[in-house]
Amino acid sequence: MTLEPPVTTSAVAVDLTAVVIAVSEDTPVVLVRRPEAGGRAALPAGPLQAEHGTLQAGLRSWVERQTDLGLGYVEQLYTFGDRSRPADDPARGDGGRRLSIAYLALVPPLDTAVGRAPDPRTAWMPWYDAFPWEDLRSDPEPWRARLRSALAAWGSAAPKGLKAARTERVRLTFGDESSDWDAERALERYELLYEAGLVPEAAWDAGQTPATEVLDGAGRPLAIDHRRILATAVSRLRGKIKYRPVLFELLPETFTLLRLQRTAEAISGVALHKPNFRRLVAQQGLVEDTGQMEAETGGRPAKLVRFRRDVISERPAPGVRATATRRGSYP
Repeated sequence: MTLEPPVTTSAVAVDLTAVVIAVSEDTPVVLVRRPEAGGRAALPAGPLQAEHGTLQAGLRSWVERQTDLGLGYVEQLYTFGDRSRPADDPARGDGGRRLSIAYLALVPPLDTAVGRAPDPRTAWMPWYDAFPWEDLRSDPEPWRARLRSALAAWGSAAPKGLKAARTERVRLTFGDESSDWDAERALERYELLYEAGLVPEAAWDAGQTPATEVLDGAGRPLAIDHRRILATAVSRLRGKIKYRPVLFELLPETFTLLRLQRTAEAISGVALHKPNFRRLVAQQGLVEDTGQMEAETGGRPAKLVRFRRDVISERPAPGVRATATRRGSYP
């Protein structure tokens, strides 16, 4: 009998990466570690260690150690383990494999967040700095025209058999006159731009220097594959607010209906139809009146409401689904 030679397996290192999201002044922000000289900002991360009882415990430990911020709501996002690693991955070339287990964490508004202020080595970065094309609350044409032109050139440069497929992918991910914009396709849009070589990471990961025109309006890159991880979180959160009440994790205990709407708009990247939004909230019984008013609204005092937690047991999918307006300003 012939024995097969033993299979040699490489060591696998496991990183725990946190995408910590808050909303500040109608802007969704993500917690990042400030870059060192010549580097790029990175998401809080660290290796899984023997003393970590669970993956989530390890994640919380690294976030507190690196940012001085205690986490509340946390859910596992995705495991990233592609064999090809970006050029600035510290583990690249060490002969082993590295898995990055990413988590999504949501914290209340920065003025009411529980825990200590973030470490000065960290910063809150607007997530639209990384993905400017994802914010449709104002006029999107400046970036849309540029991206369409660049993606059209990419499609035209394809071999004959791929041109039609590329054109269809661009239409589905970025939308056009006949195809609506799907806010949940944030990851697909980033990956398409990466494949087309329109974000600088594509050149860096190939060991090349990005073309100058790629850098203009392509969004702020992050270290390693952290912009891809952030895009995954954006897609997940935009989808999840429709069927789970996670939006309320980003709000203070009491809030106005206008603040609830603007938080939903900040996450989804689109302006929502005000009457439809309020009708939906009322029909689903998502909030309850506190009997209090907020005077500092810049106008008439507004009712303060809070999330009605009984809704979780009353229906299987208590989320926020609303109709977008076709204009960028608030309705």
